[in-house]
Amino acid sequence: MKTSDNTFATQPVNDNITSGENMSVWFDAVNQPISYEPLNSDIDTDILIIGGGISGLTTAYCMAKEGRNVILVEDGCIGSGESGRTTAHLTCALDDRYFQLEKIYDEPTAQLVANSHMKAIEWVANTVKLHNIDCHFKRVDGYLFLHASDTKETLEKEYEATKRAGLITEMLSAVPGIEAEDGKWCIKFSNQAQFHILQYLKGLADAFIQLGGKIYTQTKAENITKQGASANGYTVKANHIVVATNTPVNDWVTMHTKQWPYRTYVITAKVPKGKLPYALWWDTGDHDSKWVSQPYHYVRLAEYDDQYDVLIAGGEDHRTGQADDEEIKEEDRYTKLIAWTKKHFPGIEDIVYQWSGQVMEPIDSMAYIGKNPGDDNIYIITGDSGNGMTDGTLGGIIITDIITGKYNPWIEMYSPSRITLKTTSDYLQEVGNMVVQYGDWFAGADINKVENLKPGEGGIMSSGFKKIALYCDEENNLHTCTAVCPHLGAILQWNADEKTFDCLMHGSRFTTEGKVINGPTTSDLKKVVVVEEHPVT
Repeated sequence: MKTSDNTFATQPVNDNITSGENMSVWFDAVNQPISYEPLNSDIDTDILIIGGGISGLTTAYCMAKEGRNVILVEDGCIGSGESGRTTAHLTCALDDRYFQLEKIYDEPTAQLVANSHMKAIEWVANTVKLHNIDCHFKRVDGYLFLHASDTKETLEKEYEATKRAGLITEMLSAVPGIEAEDGKWCIKFSNQAQFHILQYLKGLADAFIQLGGKIYTQTKAENITKQGASANGYTVKANHIVVATNTPVNDWVTMHTKQWPYRTYVITAKVPKGKLPYALWWDTGDHDSKWVSQPYHYVRLAEYDDQYDVLIAGGEDHRTGQADDEEIKEEDRYTKLIAWTKKHFPGIEDIVYQWSGQVMEPIDSMAYIGKNPGDDNIYIITGDSGNGMTDGTLGGIIITDIITGKYNPWIEMYSPSRITLKTTSDYLQEVGNMVVQYGDWFAGADINKVENLKPGEGGIMSSGFKKIALYCDEENNLHTCTAVCPHLGAILQWNADEKTFDCLMHGSRFTTEGKVINGPTTSDLKKVVVVEEHPVT
């Protein structure tokens, strides 16, 4: 949060609350973390849900409505993962175009995708109404406009594809609410939605508990098998296990060759009430970007206080741990994002929040929802891309139908076992990027001597054949761990913005003390001892 001297307050990462140093705007309206008792005994259940974000809670709620015995475990608090760091767009306007889905799959599949995301929005709306959840849910319109690197042909192709997909869209000759885009074309997506994610999750959790469900927070699931898992040193036996942790923590390789981790950045600026309409805005993405995902900007308005709304703008994405490949450090991404936002929305005032999040980009443009490849009773929800709110909701619906044996036309197209051959070039580019990262074993270090670290700074040091993650806290205490990711052995990178150590390959992230806060790994970093007076080679 911003302080009076125009800087942002910092504190050590508390992964029970959120997976980074920077807090999102959503925590401001929640007086305390959404927490429950930790698991403190062995337990048997029918359904075990691992993960307390929108995917896990939606699945838990849906299964409890079916009369099943369900428990949910979360290693932090509710929404402490990526759900609490979202911008909470509820939309069928995907960050991959519908005309691209028609090429990768076919027109009927694109129609099913559009239908699924609209049904997800409708499901949220009905659930909010049924349980009277006070989460600022609003129906709003969305506007897709051109990035400076793109051409009108993209909008024309997308408009025609959305019509074939059965969506209610309209081509406009100006972008409502954006002065800088006056006289330029956009596609209007009608009847989209937005909400306050943490207030929604609290309402969904309350409804789940009223149905007989149980939630255990500060409960870390490990050793996941078809029999269940261990958590806090206790045994959880289950007939079905759903892993809803943003990226699967029960799979070493298979799913991590189908999707890739990206960091994305968000700023929140005050704007006088009535200055802007409640709406969603997205540009079509940077076609000159080196990244396969073609990063784009995404914007919405949210309620703040009696005098102000806040404009929430995101973008400036890059592969996790690879910000320096573009010579733009993580912490400098906000400067670019603020400049872009002020150009497009000159009426904004103080920047009150800034934070980053992590999204998993599937290689073939669609989330992975269903049985984990090779398992009969373990299910995953991942590959959220830029549509985590609707994909997470769909995850709960689809997996419930799989477990209960109900027909669902979306099951096959979201299956984690699907193979898509029309994205081979993108796949090879991302795999090549991954393989290159093993070169960091032979690369130079960030830190040459321990004494060079100042309070609040971190980095990677080489000591013989070892790579060491160093952090000097504000009291000048040194924290030292191995800099080798426990997942598949990549060398971590220091993220000065969120004060974490991040894995470039698959997105695992760790606190300054080596505690894991993002999968796929479930293991903390091992502590190492550094002799400070010894010069580092």
